[in-house]
Amino acid sequence: MRVITLLPSATEIVAALGAIESLVGITHECDHPAQVASRLRVTASQVDGAGAPGVVDAQVRAVVNEGTSLYTLDETGIRALRPDLIFTQALCDVCAVIETDVRALATRLSPEPRVVALSATTFDGVFDDIARAAHAMQLDDEGEELLAGMRARLLAVHTALKAARAPRPRVAMIEWTDPLFAGGHWVPEMIRRAGGTDVLASQGDHSKVVAFAEVAAAAPEVVIVAPCGYGIERAAEEARRLRASAAWTLPDSVAVWALDGNALTSRPGPRLVDGVEVMARIFNPSLFSTVDPAYAICISPSSSGAGVGAA
Repeated sequence: MRVITLLPSATEIVAALGAIESLVGITHECDHPAQVASRLRVTASQVDGAGAPGVVDAQVRAVVNEGTSLYTLDETGIRALRPDLIFTQALCDVCAVIETDVRALATRLSPEPRVVALSATTFDGVFDDIARAAHAMQLDDEGEELLAGMRARLLAVHTALKAARAPRPRVAMIEWTDPLFAGGHWVPEMIRRAGGTDVLASQGDHSKVVAFAEVAAAAPEVVIVAPCGYGIERAAEEARRLRASAAWTLPDSVAVWALDGNALTSRPGPRLVDGVEVMARIFNPSLFSTVDPAYAICISPSSSGAGVGAA
């Protein structure tokens, strides 16, 4: 089977199913696992993701207001790859290629490939998407094994928290920093499964713009800065900038962490479980192993110690 994935999470799902050899085409953003680097990249973006968050946001809004797509498809390249199956998404017009564009392209190919849309907004929806992807690739057994492993890891976190009667810190998840966006969709459930309480969003909510005053009024004990599409270094830069801004009014006692959103929260695939495990270490460090600085960095308080916010 020849498979093209038009969103990074689908690439990660295919890889986790042990089917990297089936991948023939990926997006310009796909970077995990490293073995996919040799695949043909069949998408491009009209927005320069390397810019400052405010610049990126302005570019996105300008393109959307023009009524054009943020992404382009390499139809010639896709045609040459002769795909049997294309994974796309039906969740967010600014996150990946629009589903209608993909389906329109598929009708122009011969033979016409099957198009499967993944569109989870909750953690359970992510599980369903993984099962759907596995079924489309005739890898149902592999899908069940992958899901069983993910659920077992989540249960281990839950069991440790329950046994310790661990306190639930109040958590504000920042998904973008200019303007401020509160993380939605599956993120509130990730926080809950990790032992925290999301004070800005509820399970399944869309990501939304919030004011600094709203964040302060929510009285978080932990602020996690995990900009969509950013690795840990850029997330840490944004967390420090946010923490130092004149608009920041939270007490110094509030723990501020930078998180690799690109790996752990932005992509609705298998690594969301990694994100839950990392957050659990942040919220209750005495119950779990040390946080890996490759995925999360404590911005403040800078000193280590017991309790929420300890490094």
